[in-house]
Amino acid sequence: MIQRNMQLDEQGRLRHFLSIEGLKRALLVEILDLAESFAGVTEQTVKKVPLLRGKTIVNLFFESSTRTRTTFELAAKRLSADVLNLNITASATAKGETLLDTLRNLEAMHCDMFVVRHAESGAAHFIAANVAPHVHVVNAGDGRHAHPTQAMLDMFTIRRVKGEFAPLTVAIVGDILHSRVARSQIHALTTLGVNEVRVIGPKTLIPTAVETLGVHVFHDLRAGLKGADVVIALRLQNERMQGALLPSEHEYFQLYGLTEDKLAAAKPDAIVMHPGPINRGVEIASSVADGPQSVILQQVTHGIAVRMAVMAMAMGTVPLGEGKAA
Repeated sequence: MIQRNMQLDEQGRLRHFLSIEGLKRALLVEILDLAESFAGVTEQTVKKVPLLRGKTIVNLFFESSTRTRTTFELAAKRLSADVLNLNITASATAKGETLLDTLRNLEAMHCDMFVVRHAESGAAHFIAANVAPHVHVVNAGDGRHAHPTQAMLDMFTIRRVKGEFAPLTVAIVGDILHSRVARSQIHALTTLGVNEVRVIGPKTLIPTAVETLGVHVFHDLRAGLKGADVVIALRLQNERMQGALLPSEHEYFQLYGLTEDKLAAAKPDAIVMHPGPINRGVEIASSVADGPQSVILQQVTHGIAVRMAVMAMAMGTVPLGEGKAA
């Protein structure tokens, strides 16, 4: 008997969005296509559609974030939902209330969706496994595990600029070991069928057996960038590091920092991406972050449309036939 993916309902439609892993290519393409239809909403005089009118979405952030929480809030409001931002540090959980008790109280207030960010890997899956049947959960980043909406807005940006995924060589540079974004990006890129995914970084920041995810490992930046169509820089996640994994940030920048000179190894029309926040002079030079090949700010803009698509699909408020895996 095949176990059903808990992210999908019995009809194969999205119910929760917790991880890219285990989802079919057709569903990822549905998300991208629906996001495309929402991209024009921001250009309208009234930047709203009524799909989630009357629904209540709770931003449940146990870990600080500005960019992610703000784009989720904007996305929900542009779908006409009511939004509650829960300040966890001042909430009952800080007074000893269990996470499940907090969830039960929010459910009793007839909330419809929890957007969850948590420092512990697996937290979003735990919450999704314990919510009432009418509640939907979107993972906004859990520990080192996954950040699926960030990966999908990155895929949306790549498709917007490059078109088809199949011919592309994508290089992900930096702290792969601690990055939930990198894991979600790798799953998304391989599911969408890119030609090659490369990960580049010092041995101390590359996970053991990462090759099993279908990537090629490089420890030399120029060799890894050679012929790349897309270059994704990741920040050093110092808050997740235990022990001295790097001699210094200065030395890291000398070896792995994206500069104009090093970027020249990639294709002339290669695009540069970064999930943010950016540490200038550590993983990327300002001349590259602000340069003509950078699409970093486009990623932020696209995050709103992609998160609108994910929330609308999970809530089941898109027309029949949308958001269903093949």
